[in-house]
Amino acid sequence: MGDDDLAEIRAKRMAELQAMSGGGGGGAQDRQKQQEDRMKQMEEMKNGILSQVLDQQARARLNTLMIAKPEKGRQVEGMLCQMAQTGQLGGKLGESDLKDLLERFNSDKPASKVKFDRRRAALDSDED
Repeated sequence: MGDDDLAEIRAKRMAELQAMSGGGGGGAQDRQKQQEDRMKQMEEMKNGILSQVLDQQARARLNTLMIAKPEKGRQVEGMLCQMAQTGQLGGKLGESDLKDLLERFNSDKPASKVKFDRRRAALDSDED
């Protein structure tokens, strides 16, 4: 096989792969656009649920939590959405209700402990 034959086979194979993946470079952009649209739609749904479940003060407290601790804020938002969808929330939550919910959320996690062995530290000497 010559170089021309190999180049022709490679070109055919590339064309097949591009056809299979949805037309080449445009397919990746379309998928990314669809994913961004889905993310926006999910964000709007989440905001809609939270606005129905929380009053203004509770929403402000949740936004403050999102700024201070984003990971914990996302977990609380997810928990609130899940509770709203399963019907565990009767009406709008106020700020005090959200505080109670956050305290229950925090009590589930064990407190971290630091153990310091003083005997071992006492053996170290700076005079050496």
